[in-house]
Order: sequence, then C-alpha cells, then structure tokens
Amino acid sequence: MVTYLGIGTNLGDRAENLTRAVALISEQVGTVLACSSFIETAPWGFASENRFLNAVLKVDTLLGPEALLQATQAVERQMGRTHKTVDGNYTDRVIDVDILLYEDVVMKTPELTIPHPYILQRDFVYIPLEEIAPEVLLTLRG
Repeated sequence: MVTYLGIGTNLGDRAENLTRAVALISEQVGTVLACSSFIETAPWGFASENRFLNAVLKVDTLLGPEALLQATQAVERQMGRTHKTVDGNYTDRVIDVDILLYEDVVMKTPELTIPHPYILQRDFVYIPLEEIAPEVLLTLRG
C-alpha cells in the first residue's frame, strides 16, 4: 500500500535526523519510493527559536494504517522522542513522523485521522508533497 509520510525535526543536526528517520522507515515500515527535498520552515502551532527541517516520503508498506502508526511512533521513540505534545501543546522535537495519506483510505479514530487534516494548511507538508506527488495534491485540492 502506498502511503505518504511527513517528517520533521527542529533539534540537533536536523539533516542527519531526517536522513536517519528515512533509513529507519526504510528498515521498519516499507520501501521508500520517493523523498522530497528537505525544506526549512518556521515552527507551526507553537513558538520556538528553532526552525524546522521537513520532508515528505512516499512509502510502499505492507502495514495497515494502525500498524503503520505504531511503526512510525516506534521510529520516533528510537530517535529519542518521548511524547507527541506536552499538555496538548506542540514542542520542539528531534523527529516527528505524520501519516499524511494511506492509499484512498479515509478514517478518523481518536488515534489516527487519514487523510491528515492539515495537509493543505501546512506549507512544510504541501510544498514537499507537491514536489514528489503533484497529482495527489491536485486531488486533495479538488
């Protein structure tokens, strides 16, 4: 199944963090079919002096959506991320892996929403997504 993942980091050696995340995703999640350029952006949803480096991956996986979520969260933990938010607020992070799209699946559970609800609002998602899959972005924009 083809899925698109957003990855981002604003702590430490950001390029190395993204490169390591791509390698771990390739080992544990599925075949990375495409990786966008790394783009630098301001934090979204919280204030920080640390700018982000972001990318989008196209991945072929055998995992279902829930297992994919567990696998991407395991990658985050392996890289040192201990929590997604603090008291419901975004914080600086060594890595963040978001499931953006999973084939044509539409789902909403307390743990996972596909497609990701903020794809079109976040330039750090739609710019790299447009780079590797412009047809997908056109479909989302309707």
